[in-house]
Amino acid sequence: MDHGIPIQAAALRPRRTGGAKKAAERAMGGIFFLCGAVSVAFVLGISAYLIISGVPAIREVGVWNFLFGTVWDPANKSGAAAFGILPLVLTSVYGTAGAVILGVPVGVLTAVYLAKAAPPRLASVIRRAVELLAGIPSVVYGLVGMIVLVPAIQKLFGLSSGACLLAAILVLAVMILPSIVSVSETALRAVPKEYEEASLSLGATELETYFRVSLPAAKSGVAAAVVLGVGRAIGEAMAIIMVSGNVSNLPGLLKSVRFLTTAIASGMSYAAYGSLYRNALFSIGLVLFLFIMMINVLLNVFIKREKA
Repeated sequence: MDHGIPIQAAALRPRRTGGAKKAAERAMGGIFFLCGAVSVAFVLGISAYLIISGVPAIREVGVWNFLFGTVWDPANKSGAAAFGILPLVLTSVYGTAGAVILGVPVGVLTAVYLAKAAPPRLASVIRRAVELLAGIPSVVYGLVGMIVLVPAIQKLFGLSSGACLLAAILVLAVMILPSIVSVSETALRAVPKEYEEASLSLGATELETYFRVSLPAAKSGVAAAVVLGVGRAIGEAMAIIMVSGNVSNLPGLLKSVRFLTTAIASGMSYAAYGSLYRNALFSIGLVLFLFIMMINVLLNVFIKREKA
């Protein structure tokens, strides 16, 4: 009779252990769900705040005058306050497009070289240099651009000031390289080796295999890298304000310009609380937010169509 109790207790131990594991799994599942819910709540909160703060200025100015007006003069320097953001929108679009056109090919080719062709020691050196680029603060990029790039453009083209859209594009192209290189390289390394071996066995060269097999197989990861690069380019302010001239002009490659982000950064310190100027800055933030969301949606739709 005395030996029966330990036997029963030993028989119950696995059940208790299994119950504890299930409870721990449920707790971890709840923590993961909470983290995801917090992320979604932040996005919804930011969206709601931008809408609440930005819509009143758009209503007061008028949607057409705000989005398609060609004069941005909220400080009333020209005799009448104007809140047209078309020059800012076009500058942001042209600047981001130019940075992507220059940065994406260089970044993707660098990623292909690091993932497939570079000797291990050289790849390690290049990879550390790319990581160092990612760690450089934006203000340092702007400072180097202002000291080196802006005077070079001024002297090369004979301009009164080298702070222009071209300088901003070149700085942005360098700033988006680390994101594009690192994400693209990771995607290329994830391509199964069997794909490349099959291509080589069919008579393709290594170069043909890299660009016709490996790169198409990693296109979703490369597209994600492009999305990150676009987000970095269109959201940058500090470096751009130092090299672009920060003047609200319709965009030209050699003209001083102002981006959406630099308009917010330079105007928030001068706009009085509750004024139309300050509300218009929140409206610019809303436009910028919607613009980035639209780019992400379009790229995701493109990726899904390619997969289908």
